[in-house]
Amino acid sequence: MTIIVTGGAGFIGSNFIFYMLKKHPEYRIVCLDKLTYAGNIHTLKPVMDNENFRFVKADICDREAVYNLFEEEKPDMIVNFAAESHVDRSIENPGVFLETNIIGTAVLMDACRKYGIKRFHQVSTDEVYGDLPLDRPDLLFTEDTPIQTSSPYSSSKAAADLLVGAYHRTFGLPVTISRCSNNYGPYQFPEKLIPLMIANATHNKPLPVYGEGLNVRDWLYVDDHCKAIDLIIHKGKVGEVYNIGGHNEMKNIDIVKLICKELGKSEDLITFVADRKGHDLRYAIDPTKIHTELGWLPETMFADGIKLTIEWYKNNSHWWENILSGEYQK
Repeated sequence: MTIIVTGGAGFIGSNFIFYMLKKHPEYRIVCLDKLTYAGNIHTLKPVMDNENFRFVKADICDREAVYNLFEEEKPDMIVNFAAESHVDRSIENPGVFLETNIIGTAVLMDACRKYGIKRFHQVSTDEVYGDLPLDRPDLLFTEDTPIQTSSPYSSSKAAADLLVGAYHRTFGLPVTISRCSNNYGPYQFPEKLIPLMIANATHNKPLPVYGEGLNVRDWLYVDDHCKAIDLIIHKGKVGEVYNIGGHNEMKNIDIVKLICKELGKSEDLITFVADRKGHDLRYAIDPTKIHTELGWLPETMFADGIKLTIEWYKNNSHWWENILSGEYQK
């Protein structure tokens, strides 16, 4: 089995590569990554010498490069993590998100049609559903929740999802889609909430929190996400969407306070800043479908996962210090 993992030098993609090489040591894993600011080649250092791993630097929008790789590797499956994913950056520059997240996905699927594959898996996000009210904890996103996006980022991901569905219906491409809640864990780029707060608190810098910090997210430990995708690509029904949620809803402000407590830092570091434009209030996923059909449930409670995450960032400061200094891009 040969699997091409796009965006594998990023946060979730790299964790997925580590997981798959350990779980399926007989598989060949090929990482295709453009190494934008969010991709870090140093993250993949633990597997670079693995004879069943190959790294290729290329852009998923580069049709010639993608087709050449398919010619060489003749992959059985594609797992597409490659995406621009930071909401704030999508507000500043929507065009880049449309190019990578939509056109890049189309190029990959065209290659799949030309060379033939057993499965194309699109890694999406719960943000395609929009948001939920804070005062209705009974409401959850299901796979049938209508698409209702709030940002250029989520709109580009929703467009890609629709395109994946269209390639399945029109061309018979064997596809699956997963939509996950917010991930956390090792190797997350330090512009995201949890690693940013850990890094800033470590250096006694202000901890910027949007609005009053009341926005709620459903948090999923990255290893649990990797296990879910592994199940979907092997046992998931072609043409289906699977929601992956952690059943760990937390207010942003509570997470920041918890990080302060774990690191022994004063909450006086917390600084409230102007809210993000179109900021979604609450995300919450109902993972009943993937549990019923594939037997998946999240195994890591947030209280445990956040301690593991903080400990990892404490023990691997060289990794994120290199990012903050810009050294990693050299």
